[in-house]
Amino acid sequence: MSIRLMVGANEAYVSSRAKSRRKQLADRVRLRQLIHQSPDQLTVAVADIGYRAEIDQYAGLMTGGDLVEAALTQNLQKELSRITSLCSGNMLELVQAYSMRHTYSNAKVVLRSVVNEVSQEKIAHSILPEQNELNVPWLQMIEASSTLREAAEQLRKLPFGKALTSLPEESKLEAYEDALDKHYFSSALKRVEKGSGPASQLRILIQCEIDNRNIINLLEASAVGLRKESIQNRLVPGGRLIPKSRLASAANADRDGLLDLLRQDSRFDIAGFEEAISQSDENKTLDPVIIWLREREMAAMRRMSYLHPVSALPVIHYIAAKVQEVADLRLIVRGRLAGLPTEVLEAHIL
Repeated sequence: MSIRLMVGANEAYVSSRAKSRRKQLADRVRLRQLIHQSPDQLTVAVADIGYRAEIDQYAGLMTGGDLVEAALTQNLQKELSRITSLCSGNMLELVQAYSMRHTYSNAKVVLRSVVNEVSQEKIAHSILPEQNELNVPWLQMIEASSTLREAAEQLRKLPFGKALTSLPEESKLEAYEDALDKHYFSSALKRVEKGSGPASQLRILIQCEIDNRNIINLLEASAVGLRKESIQNRLVPGGRLIPKSRLASAANADRDGLLDLLRQDSRFDIAGFEEAISQSDENKTLDPVIIWLREREMAAMRRMSYLHPVSALPVIHYIAAKVQEVADLRLIVRGRLAGLPTEVLEAHIL
């Protein structure tokens, strides 16, 4: 068999595996059932939808929300490692362009833990279970740091380390997280900037994520009256709706100005977005807008996966769906334990 045929066969196999695994994830009906479970029933319910091995692994060490959160995190890390290990060549390059964001997410956990003085032990029993050896370096960074600058020094050897250590000494957590976001999106776009086919579709998805993030930042900034300079510092370059050349004008615009800017792109569903804005005004929360933008991302994800069914894109679609399932389950468990009404959880998840 030629190398080309071998590569094609591997891509077909991995794509098929990813699509099969995605179909096994909890659907909206199952999530609604979980929302209406009592807190005492949730651990068993989460175990029954695919997390039993991890629940059993941590059952002797933790209880309640900590047990479920550790199990969810462990399962997600294991699944990401498993599906990525099946990829090679260009498929692996594209999958990593998307999945490397989880390294940046772990760096944020380190920074937030230090700022909020959350103990290494607490993190080791929830977000980064110490039983997973991949988490040990992150936990050691938390243990070794008492300030943001010390945490940045701990992270300096990672690809984004220079972006953190180059920040001014007095920088706050927000500046560090903005630096991580900008570094991730810049790095991801560089990996796909010249590719065609699947790479081109992934580039569109990443640009969609950038635009959605910037839209939320602009709306939040407008609501709290941030200074224009602060707003512009939070914006991430690389989007399609708000290209780099228009970031400054977007930062100086009010909400009506933002809507005028978005109307200039015929591909953007401005009517749907304005409806979400109206709901946000009525409910006095940005949640409807955030949910609408999240669905916009997932629609782009589904579209690109169907356009290139034998490629890295179904794998990326599965990874995104798996991450979303874990986020939904975490919210359900923590929300129910905190006594949130079921209708509030349904509004965020369904």
